Amino acid sequence: MPGKQPNLFAFSDIEALAPALRSYIITCQNAGITRHGVFKVAVSGGSLPNTLAKALLAKPKSDEDTVKFDKWEIFFADERAQLWISQDRIAGQDPPELGQPTIHPIDTQYLDDTQELADQYEKVLVNSFAKGDSVKLPIFDLLLLGSGPDGHTCSLFPGHPLLRETDAWVAPIEDSPKPPPRRITLTLPVVTHAVKVAFVATGAAKKEILKEIFEQGNGLPCALVNEATGERCSWFTDNAAVEGVSFPRRGFL
Repeated sequence: MPGKQPNLFAFSDIEALAPALRSYIITCQNAGITRHGVFKVAVSGGSLPNTLAKALLAKPKSDEDTVKFDKWEIFFADERAQLWISQDRIAGQDPPELGQPTIHPIDTQYLDDTQELADQYEKVLVNSFAKGDSVKLPIFDLLLLGSGPDGHTCSLFPGHPLLRETDAWVAPIEDSPKPPPRRITLTLPVVTHAVKVAFVATGAAKKEILKEIFEQGNGLPCALVNEATGERCSWFTDNAAVEGVSFPRRGFL
C-alpha cells in the first residue's frame, strides 16, 4: 500500500473547481505528451462529462494552459452494452481550433454478447498500449472518474466478484446494480495502474458516501482505488460533498 494519502481538494462550488481541474488535466496532458507523444486518458460517464466540458472548453489563459485535443486518445472507463452516444457527445463539444481527439468507442456490433464486447475493447487497448510488446497492464496517463452514491466507480460495484478480477483488462458485467445491468468496465488493476487518477464528486448528496470512503473504506471500490494509488490519486470536490468528512484537505496550487 502506498505510504502517502490521496489528495483531497475542496472548492466552494463547481465554478471554482473547474479551473483547478483544468490545470490538473493539462499538467497530466503535458507529462503524457512528453513521455510518449500522446495523452492517453480514460473517462467515466455520469455527470462527469458536463463538469469536464466546463473545465476544458474555457478559453486558455496562456500557451501553457492549452488543451491539445489533437494529442488526446480518449478511452471509456466503462460503457453500457447498448446504443449510446457518449463518444459523439464528447467529440461534438470540441471546438475545431482545439483539434479533434482520437476517440476509441465500443464496437456496437457486439452489444448482444458482453463478454465479446469486453474482449473486443480489450483488443483496442492492446493495440494502443502494447503494440507488439507483452505488457501486463496498460498504463493510462490519467483516469477521470466519478463516485456513485454507493461508492462504486467505473462499473465496479461494492461487494461484486468483479473486484477480484486480476487478469482481464476489460470485463463484462451482466448484473450491474445501476441500470442498465449489462456493461463493460476497466478492471481494478487497470484503474490502479494509471499514472494519475482523478475523481470528481460534487453536491451534498455525496457527503455520506465520501465520509465512508475516506474514514472507513469498507472495501468500497473508490476506497480501494485510494488505497492502491495513494498520492497518485486526487479528488476534486465542492465543500458540500465533503461537509463533515474528517480527512485533510490540500490547497490547490
